[in-house]
Amino acid sequence: MAFLLTSPDIADHSAITTPYVFPACGGKNLSPQLHWSGAPAGTKSYAITVYDPDAPTGSGWWHWLVYNIPESTSGLARGASSGKTLPSGAVEGTNDFSKVGYDGPCPPAGSGAHHYVFTIFALKVARITLNGNVSSAMIGFNLNANMLAKASFTGTFSVGAGPAK
Repeated sequence: MAFLLTSPDIADHSAITTPYVFPACGGKNLSPQLHWSGAPAGTKSYAITVYDPDAPTGSGWWHWLVYNIPESTSGLARGASSGKTLPSGAVEGTNDFSKVGYDGPCPPAGSGAHHYVFTIFALKVARITLNGNVSSAMIGFNLNANMLAKASFTGTFSVGAGPAK
């Protein structure tokens, strides 16, 4: 069975709707409901990231990083971010808004459609131990170094006029 990540809130390659968008772009900033299945043997924990490769930074934009999700977990509830209903032991990293937790799409007006890549990592370790407020790059390094498999889907969002990328 293939490792899959899905959401009833955001279909793959479809527009992200208002509830999951950053408030400055008219949204409610809820993290979407997520489900996964088909993790490989040896999975001891999971991590989730949301990344915008189209952000005009030269290095993209991290919207959400959460790791140390227990192996027994197969999904997250809508609005789970910021400790509301995350599984016990899960840790949220600092996103590129300089905040801990999920912050939804809000690309610059006129920059076209941005792609938001939701990724689940199946990890070979039960816990990733990081000290303090570490960068998204350090979290990403640890996820990739301990990854058994990953699965993704992509949503899109745009503000104002501009060509789709």
